[in-house]
Parts: sequence; C-alpha cells; structure tokens
Amino acid sequence: MPEQLSAEQAAARLEAADTLGIPLGPGQPPAFLRALGEREDWTDLQVYGALLAVGTELFSRSGVHYLSGFYGPLERALLASGADIEFTPADFRRFGPLLERQAPRVMTTVATPPDADGWCSLSLHAGGTIGELRRAGADPGRVLIVETSQAYPRTFGLGENRHALHVDEIDVMVESTDAPIELPGGDAPPTDVDDAIARHALEFIAAGATLQVGIGSIPNRIATLLAEGDGGGYGIHSEMFTDGCMHLHRAGKISNDRKGQYHGVSVTTFAFGSNELYAWLDGNADVAFLPVDIVNSPEVIGANDDMISINGALAIDVHGQVVADTINGKQFSGIGGAEDFVAGAGLELSDRSLICLPSTFSKDGQLQSRIVPSFAAGTVVTTPRHHVDVIVTEYGVAELEGRTVLQRGEALAAIAHPKFRDELLAAARS
Repeated sequence: MPEQLSAEQAAARLEAADTLGIPLGPGQPPAFLRALGEREDWTDLQVYGALLAVGTELFSRSGVHYLSGFYGPLERALLASGADIEFTPADFRRFGPLLERQAPRVMTTVATPPDADGWCSLSLHAGGTIGELRRAGADPGRVLIVETSQAYPRTFGLGENRHALHVDEIDVMVESTDAPIELPGGDAPPTDVDDAIARHALEFIAAGATLQVGIGSIPNRIATLLAEGDGGGYGIHSEMFTDGCMHLHRAGKISNDRKGQYHGVSVTTFAFGSNELYAWLDGNADVAFLPVDIVNSPEVIGANDDMISINGALAIDVHGQVVADTINGKQFSGIGGAEDFVAGAGLELSDRSLICLPSTFSKDGQLQSRIVPSFAAGTVVTTPRHHVDVIVTEYGVAELEGRTVLQRGEALAAIAHPKFRDELLAAARS
C-alpha cells in the first residue's frame, strides 16, 4: 500500500538535484506541483512535461530546468519572465518513447481516489506517461507519487488498456481537494470568420465520418454546426476530447458504429474543456481513454472509415508548407498530434485532412496575410507540403493533394484575402 503523505511531505521526497516526469495539461497534480514550488533549495531539478495547466512557483525557481513538449499560455508567460524553459520538438505519439529514454527518477500524476478494488482512474489524461508511471512504480530505485482528488471525473480505458493505476503500484499518495482547470476561452462566441471557415469545412464531412477535432474556436464551431445539422452517425477518434465532442454526443450525432475499430465508443487520449465537460465524462463509458501511441498511430487513424482530421495553423506559403507552432521563429505552442493525424488521414483516399485558418491577422494596425509568397529565412515549418491535403479559410477551400506546384499556389491565392491575391498569384507563377 502507498504511503499517505501531505503534498509538502511528498515534495520533500525529491532531492535538490533530481529528475521529474509530469503528464500533459489536465493530468498534472495541482497540490503536489504547488508544494514543489514552495521549495527554494533546488540545484538541478530537470522536469519533463508539456502544456502546463497548474499555477506553481516551481518553474520560476533557480536550479529548475523545464523541458516542454508543448507550450501553452503558462509556458509563454514563464519564458517572458526569464524562466529556464526549453522546447523538445516531437509529435505527441513520440512523448512515450522519449519519456522512457529520459526515465525520470520521480513520476507523478493526478487521479481519482481508489475504488472498492483499489483502482485509481487516470481521469482526464492517458497520453504518453502511462507506461513510465507503471515502470516507476515497479522500480525500487524510483518513486511514483499520485495525487488523488474527488473533484476529478472517473473515466475508463478499453480492453487491456486499463485507464487506471492500482494502489499496489503507487509509492506515495497525496489527497487533495483540487479540481481540474477549465480550458480558457471555451465559451467565447464564434466570430463571423470562424463561422464561415466552419461552414466551408462541413462540405467534407459526410454522415458517418470519423472525426478528429483539434483545439480552438474553429474546430469547436464545426462540432457545434454538426450537432445542429441533419447529419449523424459520426464517430470520434481524437487525441483531445472537447466540449464540441460532448455536444455532438448530447445531440445524438455520435454512434461510433462505422469506425474501422473501437466500435461503439469515442476514443481519445486526453480531455480539456469546461467543468460541464468534466461532469459529463464522470462515469461515462461512452468515451475510452487510450495511450497516445494507440490514439495517434497513423496506421490506427487510417483504419477508421472516412476519417476527417480538423486542425489549425498560423501561416502557409504558396507551396503548401504550414507553420502551426512558431511565430517569427520563436516557439509559440507545439507540434502535438496535428502531424500524427495529417499523416494518418493521408493513408486512405476516403480520408481527408483539413487545416483551417483565417486568411489574415492584424499587426500594428496593418492587415497581414496568413497565406504568404514565401517564408522568411529561419522559419520553422510544422507540416511539409507533401503531407498537406485541404486548406480552409473564410474565402473557401484549396484542395492541394495531387496538385502541381503551380496549381497549389493558384488554389491558395484564390482563398486568400482579395487584397493579397495578385501578389500571391505572381509568386505562384514565378
């Protein structure tokens, strides 16, 4: 049985020079990470994680080095304040093997309290940490610390992939009353541009399609329109389960009976959204949380019938190269699972990968095009041109797969803001 410790006592188990592995976002243990932030004696603490979702002083402390696989608002704020943070480029499905190679001495996660049989549900996150959590718990030279809270929903895995840890695997258990953080901006009303992009995307989503929806207002708007529309019989196979996915379920639009596998359940590897979503997930066996190496495997994705992948981007050039995680060469977010699903949806002719973005943005009061003639030197490309299928803006759709270089440029110019079309056409034809 695990030791029952306070968050502060558990934090004292780490050495001043140590290694710590934490899950992505909603899998992070709030009370334990705050307690670690109260310590000021760190000399060389290496933390491996992604997408911070917990407010803590830990990453502002001297001697703490954070290696992140995905930047969110908290990482960006910490960087601006001078914290020691570095980005580790990797597709989401590679998080597991990378963490196994790093083999942190201490692994931690948040979970629900044990049920009558001693199982603690991993709640909102499966991701790439499950294997390493179990390896740490089984290794006498390592420590597995699990924070449990009744405020987290009890969710489920599927078959041999049990989405839970048994108390016998856990070294230290910390009880808390913390609740999962809500995803900021989830209730923001869609803009006219969001709505126009979403309506163009709907042209590619037939009844019975299997859906992957990324983060952001446009994917959420697409899900809302599908929930309100006449179609149905959809499936969900998505790394992230959102409020939009919940709305589709509640509208009776999800059957999961035409998927190539995992019939009858929606499949995800983590959930992030509103408290309403978390309450809906509690005890809900219609959603299965599986490790990211399964959910984001291109072969598994491609085996779904009529797989439709929906993701966002920041910019694209006339060749079809996509920038989605950096701005002016500086890390803004991360690669995440977008590339996994772009690749997976490219394995079958009936599958489509949609990359959605507004045609413009404003900088210093000037209108700027997100579709550009070419990228500046030093630009970091997220998705190579040969992986790109469909680009969607508020002005329409550019289908790039199978098109020549010239045809790609002309198609992209046609969906750019009218102010920039001539320049883009000239670049495409040069």
